[in-house]
Amino acid sequence: MSQPSMTYRLGDREVARLGYGAMQLAGPGVFGPVKDEARAIQVLRDAVASGVNHIDTSDFYGPHETNKLIKKALHPYADNLCIVTKVGARRDEKGGWLTAFTPQELVSAVEDNLRNLGLEAMEVVNLRSMLDTHQPKEGSLEPQLEAMIKLKERGLVRHIGLSNVTAKQVEDAQKLTPIVCVQNMYNLANRHDDALVDRLADQGIAYVPFFPLGGFSPLQSTQLDEVAADLQATPMQVALAWLLRRSPNILLIPGTSSPEHLQENLASALLNLSDEVMEKLNGMN
Repeated sequence: MSQPSMTYRLGDREVARLGYGAMQLAGPGVFGPVKDEARAIQVLRDAVASGVNHIDTSDFYGPHETNKLIKKALHPYADNLCIVTKVGARRDEKGGWLTAFTPQELVSAVEDNLRNLGLEAMEVVNLRSMLDTHQPKEGSLEPQLEAMIKLKERGLVRHIGLSNVTAKQVEDAQKLTPIVCVQNMYNLANRHDDALVDRLADQGIAYVPFFPLGGFSPLQSTQLDEVAADLQATPMQVALAWLLRRSPNILLIPGTSSPEHLQENLASALLNLSDEVMEKLNGMN
């Protein structure tokens, strides 16, 4: 199996397929400030220095803390850096997740992201469906998409993506506006979006899995452990390498607040999984 291309187009940018998710740069439970700001800043700078030019964030991480940290660490931004945010939720005073899904709330969220990141326009904003907080749920997203389209017309958003959505919602959204990426839960053990990944690849649209390593329930399997041992890698590196080879349109955004773990994640791009190994890992599903 040949080594796949390690870049893909996202909006107007050619980005490295192994990016960085900034969720873990907030405090415990993605709430409050990070415990070690200097270490978090070092992670961001190390990521960019290592060739990462796709950073996934949101102003509801913290809230506001992660975006302010990104600005502190990286502003003024490199010309090729693609910062992607998402809107649709907010946090209460105890860190609980609340829906913020009205058109006006979406407008305010984009404006907050721009202010806290120090940007005049967002390259990509993902509209996160909040029809169900935890998983995709069918239903119309037209009012929210109309608000996003107006933000695009104002020049505050260059491209629109979707998150936590069904295949039908993607299709319906494409009738209203171009969609440049879809961000859903997907990993070796959670492959409900297999058909959607392939359909988007045929259309040249990026698929960005969140929780690529299982999130709050880390991936565990005998097959994964055996492959990792054979390759002298960690199971999590193998899980990321599988995603990179699963489809050329998959962009990864694993997160960490550790410089050492960052380098471990980036090294997963160097693993070359054979057809036999891919078949073995596919059997996990």
